[in-house]
Amino acid sequence: MNSVAAPSPGFEATRTRAWITPLEIGVLGAIWGASFLFMRVAAPEFGAAPLVDVRLALGAIVLLPFLWRSRAHFPLKLWPKLALIGAINSAVPFVLFAWAAQRAPAGVGAICNSMTVLFTAIVGVLFFGEKISARRAGAVLVGFLGVVVLASGKTAGASLGWAVAAGTGAAVLYGIGINLVRRHLTGLPPAAVASATLTTSALLLLPFAIAQWPDHAISTKSWLATATLGVLCTGIAFVMYYRLIARVGASRAATVTYLVPVFGIAWAWLLLGEAVTPTMLAAGLLILGSVAFSQRAK
Repeated sequence: MNSVAAPSPGFEATRTRAWITPLEIGVLGAIWGASFLFMRVAAPEFGAAPLVDVRLALGAIVLLPFLWRSRAHFPLKLWPKLALIGAINSAVPFVLFAWAAQRAPAGVGAICNSMTVLFTAIVGVLFFGEKISARRAGAVLVGFLGVVVLASGKTAGASLGWAVAAGTGAAVLYGIGINLVRRHLTGLPPAAVASATLTTSALLLLPFAIAQWPDHAISTKSWLATATLGVLCTGIAFVMYYRLIARVGASRAATVTYLVPVFGIAWAWLLLGEAVTPTMLAAGLLILGSVAFSQRAK
């Protein structure tokens, strides 16, 4: 009787990763896409600064064990730099997206968010001496065309221009923040860095949140949306993202960027009944196409 050799543990682990990774990328895209839905629900009652401060605080609490475990890597002199990067990479862009969510459909913010990849490349070229190929430069121009198309659209008769400007500004800040993290925080535990920047961002934003805290009672629905935004879409999502980076690398993990606007628009359509306009579809295709081409060119 011939014996059949059992698969090696390494083979089993590779086969498991083959289906686990796409699944986790899909789940993460769904979670981050839902963040624009939750902002759309909660921002009108909370206001931008109070909503974001609660979100940052809850996300920081979820990630606090990672910071505590790696606290020896974070001397006191590092914290001003963490605070600056946290403001650029978390506090201000979160506020801009929340402000936009009060004025435009959730899908608009999700589409603007996908520009982060392109702005990361632009900031690297302009301020950090990185080179960019003609193909990637062309992708950036197509992406900007998508932003112009999106800003020209209207929903229920209202212009989307200012909301698109806020979302695009947030993507620019993300691009700056990612470059700063690469150059000043490389070598530190990523989840602990996320916890530190979220914590400092929450503290920096606290005076503004207190000053702008709404006088009226906030509904249970908005509190639940905010809690989910902080715990799931910020804290838990960061943990998932850094696990993906550790397993498959940053480039492959970044493919979640393509899924966020798709899920953002889908959730808003399914759960809020927000219309998907031809302008949003055209802009989304231009921006996502440019991001995909930019990554391929890289």
